[in-house]
Amino acid sequence: MDASDIAVWEGIEVERSGSEAKKRQNEDLELSDSIVQRYLDPPADSPFPLEYAYNLLGNASGQRVLDYGCGAGENSVLIAAHGGTPVGVDISPELIQLAERRMALHGYTDFEFKVGSAHELPLEDESIDVVLGIAILHHLDLDLSSKEVFRVLAKGGRAIFFEPVRNSKFIRFVRNLIPYQSPDVSPYERPLTDRELKDFAAPFESFEAKAFSLPFVNLIEALGFSDTALKLAIQVDGTILNAIPFLNYYGSIRVIEMRKSG
Repeated sequence: MDASDIAVWEGIEVERSGSEAKKRQNEDLELSDSIVQRYLDPPADSPFPLEYAYNLLGNASGQRVLDYGCGAGENSVLIAAHGGTPVGVDISPELIQLAERRMALHGYTDFEFKVGSAHELPLEDESIDVVLGIAILHHLDLDLSSKEVFRVLAKGGRAIFFEPVRNSKFIRFVRNLIPYQSPDVSPYERPLTDRELKDFAAPFESFEAKAFSLPFVNLIEALGFSDTALKLAIQVDGTILNAIPFLNYYGSIRVIEMRKSG
């Protein structure tokens, strides 16, 4: 993808994100204690993918943690709760303002937020200890973002990502038959494949991935079942994926961890 294509892509994202920020101006930006505690020390065998991502993050004391595509700063708060210094980058000035307000509400002062492109991060080489990205790569050009994540990571640094995946051509076909699309979805947004994630990780020394969310979990969520039913489905999902490894291919979420050589 050339520079002009990227400029068009990012222009659409700026507009979409600005609209999102306007809708969220009056929301309560303070995360509840229960949410913070949930992600503070989750177990390694959690069936919930975001919990697992924060298990991988672990104790981040003394580390600069890039919140890659930080949006309104929810994950920056959780990074700070883990002891890290959040360095948030987002293409939307309006969302960055919300993120700064959110951090102030939680009493945090040790953080940095920068308006900038995920394809050309406004950060020095090897200035970041950990990169954390929650549902961001599927918005991006993977070749460019891989180079940038690798560039800003210090030697021995880690990158952790939570991303939607759709490997099965049949499931992609069925999903495309469903006419509904959220109004907040970017025209460039798309689920990734395991192959794309492995290619993204090619410059790194190590790469590990864990699958979550078989199609029945997505169906239960789409049909509006209760939170209790959804939680049970996610727990069953984890048991199935652990017991029958080949079904991991059909999981619709991946949490991946990569490490840069020391």
